[in-house]
Amino acid sequence: MARCADGLKIANSIFEAAAWSYSIRLTCKCGHTAVFDPHALWWLFERRGWNGSFVQAKRRFYCSECKKQRSWRFTAITLETCSDPPTISLPMPDEPVWKRAINRFRG
Repeated sequence: MARCADGLKIANSIFEAAAWSYSIRLTCKCGHTAVFDPHALWWLFERRGWNGSFVQAKRRFYCSECKKQRSWRFTAITLETCSDPPTISLPMPDEPVWKRAINRFRG
């Protein structure tokens, strides 16, 4: 976890973004953006055993618009937190699973 000069929390992983209720925005070089619910995205990464740090997670995404137009996958350029409502829906974790994860995070 990092902090900026203002003392605000800056998430370094998908789980931290979910714990602090920040949405996650992916932006491609072409300008296409997608906003994910952080809890659902964390659950996807948790189920698949993927590393949830922003640096590692960027490699798991590609732009669907570039794939449609150019027939090749182009990985997302930026991954950042935001307060926008999600535009992509994924399955959410069960409440007991999420509460156990939060308790591990706080403990």
